[in-house]
Amino acid sequence: MAEAAAHATAQDQALTELPASAALESRLLEARVALGERRIAASDARARMQTLKREAELRAQRRQAIAADTGAWRERAARSGQTAGETRRRIEMVTAERAALLEAPDTFLSERRRLVAQIEEAETQRRAAADRLAQGEAALAEADRQARIALEGLAGARETRAAAEAKREAARQRVADVARQIEEGLETSLDRLATLAGLKAGDSPPAQEEVERRLAGLKAERERLGAVNLRAEDELTEIRGKREGLTAERDDLSEAVRRLRQAISALNREGRERLLAAFEIVNGQFQRLFSVLFGGGMAELKLVDAEDPLDAGLEIFARPPGKKTQVMTLLSGGEQALTATALIFAVFLTNPSPICVLDEVDAPLDDANVERYCDLLDEMARETRTRFILITHNPITMARMDRLFGVTMAERGVSQMVSVDLATAERIRDAV
Repeated sequence: MAEAAAHATAQDQALTELPASAALESRLLEARVALGERRIAASDARARMQTLKREAELRAQRRQAIAADTGAWRERAARSGQTAGETRRRIEMVTAERAALLEAPDTFLSERRRLVAQIEEAETQRRAAADRLAQGEAALAEADRQARIALEGLAGARETRAAAEAKREAARQRVADVARQIEEGLETSLDRLATLAGLKAGDSPPAQEEVERRLAGLKAERERLGAVNLRAEDELTEIRGKREGLTAERDDLSEAVRRLRQAISALNREGRERLLAAFEIVNGQFQRLFSVLFGGGMAELKLVDAEDPLDAGLEIFARPPGKKTQVMTLLSGGEQALTATALIFAVFLTNPSPICVLDEVDAPLDDANVERYCDLLDEMARETRTRFILITHNPITMARMDRLFGVTMAERGVSQMVSVDLATAERIRDAV
């Protein structure tokens, strides 16, 4: 207890010795103000440090730029020195040219005098040439006279030459006879014999005794050689057989080529005939159908650009009512459609089929032309017994058909086929 009391007494004394709270708060406020000022000073110092760092970087960059500019200016100074040297050289050249041009009038005057002298000399030469021309014309007249004399001598020389040619031809014929006799008797040619004898053109022939002695020796030498190839005749026979086989094959090929050409010619001829016959039929049908569809007018087909029908092109010439004849490309769209329809039906009527499908043929036609188109279909259906299936959206065409087929969608996403027999409906209506 005594210790606790002493401790409490010490604490009370310490509290008593503490300064007043107002003084502590004042000191605390002063400390905070000082701390704020120091923080502001530190922030300013950091800002100044960042500014100095950026300035240092900018100065470093500036020093690098200045160094680069210094190098560039040095290079430009070096190039400027070179350019100055080149300019000085050009000034020297221009000065030399100017000096030469200042001397040019005197040069031109001396050149003019020289040319005048040359002109006078040329005039003198011209007069001399005129004199020589007169002398040449006189010499030409003399040469013409000498030429006439030479022509007369040439005629005589030609006669002499003809006689010499006749003699030479007779001698040549004699040499040929002698050569033939040598080939028949000695089985060699005259040139070969001369080569063996060592004779050349213009040499005198050797003595007859020497030639006969050498000939006898050569014959004996040939006899000593004997047969060289015992199968030569057999080989010749085999080669002849092969040659005959190849000749037969060649003849067979030639005959085959000839027959093939004949067949091609026959096919072309028959093709032309059939093409022309079919063309006449189609052209007649086309002219008739064109008049039906247009209610008049005329049209025709012509083969153009070649005489051969197989190579010729086809051109359509049409003249609708009230217009002049012109090619199909100059017609209007509807006229072209009717003309094309007439051509298609003309080809169809040449060889009709049981069924014919027409897809939107009446699309480019107006109502009057659609009526003509339907009339033509009725006529063709009666003549050819062909069933025509038309795909169309034209109400006039649908009204002229016997039966209609269509697709309808009464419910969304459900399609249904619909069929209407117009012919039966008309009979039922008439009966009612």
